[in-house]
Amino acid sequence: MTYTHASEVEAPTALPSRFLRRALGSPLLPITLALVLVCGVMTALSASFLTATNLTNIVVQSAVVGIAAVGATFVIVTGGIDLSVGSNIALSGLLGAMVAQDHGGLAGIVTTLVVALIVGLFNGVSITWLKLTPFIVTLAAMGIARGLTLQQSQGQTVYDLPAVFIWLGSAKVGGINVVLILTVVMFVSGHLILKRTTFGHRVYAAGGNAEASRLAGINVDRTVLACYVIAGLCAGLAALVLVGRLGSAAPNAATGTELQVIAAVVIGGTSLFGGKGSVVGTFIGVLLIGVINNGLTLLNVSPFWVQTVQGTLIFLAVLLDSFNNRRMQKQLTAKRSVGA
Repeated sequence: MTYTHASEVEAPTALPSRFLRRALGSPLLPITLALVLVCGVMTALSASFLTATNLTNIVVQSAVVGIAAVGATFVIVTGGIDLSVGSNIALSGLLGAMVAQDHGGLAGIVTTLVVALIVGLFNGVSITWLKLTPFIVTLAAMGIARGLTLQQSQGQTVYDLPAVFIWLGSAKVGGINVVLILTVVMFVSGHLILKRTTFGHRVYAAGGNAEASRLAGINVDRTVLACYVIAGLCAGLAALVLVGRLGSAAPNAATGTELQVIAAVVIGGTSLFGGKGSVVGTFIGVLLIGVINNGLTLLNVSPFWVQTVQGTLIFLAVLLDSFNNRRMQKQLTAKRSVGA
């Protein structure tokens, strides 16, 4: 018979206290508290805020940014950036809508996803094979995609789309918006891939230290390329949701979406320096931006303030990230000095 020493038996209060310590030490705590605080303020200022209808609207209205932000999280964790996401959404959605008019909704859906994947592949190949800077590559892709959108549409919005093509953004299943289901599936899938798979571990490794990852046998270029392809796929799904919600495809659609996507990812704790971040944090960042946008609308605040608020949040998040990285570098330097 095996006996367990009394000191090895965990006290009943140990588990709650350990959970509390982990919660207080979580990097998501500040952004979570900010979300709760903003929700509390909006509830106090507007009686319409804390209603089931309005809360559903917040998630539905945030779906395009949220789905695109899942892919952007992978990219930014590698230390990259994607400024082309808004233009990718516009181009893939428009070309898909044009094909849907002539060849049916299913052909349009396939076209949308393929075009979005091509844009993501262009970014990834340019960065990994041609060794170009992610900022410059995706900035160029943003201009190219937006220009092609305007050229193909001649500045005209595409209407009268097949029901199948707009189903993803407009349908309900059992009284629940399909958009809500898709958004949850995308975030859960993104979280599991990033946290529970070998590929996800490679993404973090590539962003944390690319050279060390190569020496460890990780194909960093292939990993980074895959992340940009994932970002492209997410942009394509976001395009289908946006076109479905609006019932049309406009050449100026998703203008400025890249700002909201990057804001959501960075505010959610993903470091622009790479190697750190989570899809859960991105989800909270998306909700925070959605709540702020919704709250300002309910309070009849000028929409021109929205971008100001988003820009301010990005600045504060990057500033905090920079301080954290400097602190970690100092701690690492101090440890090395002691070890020497």
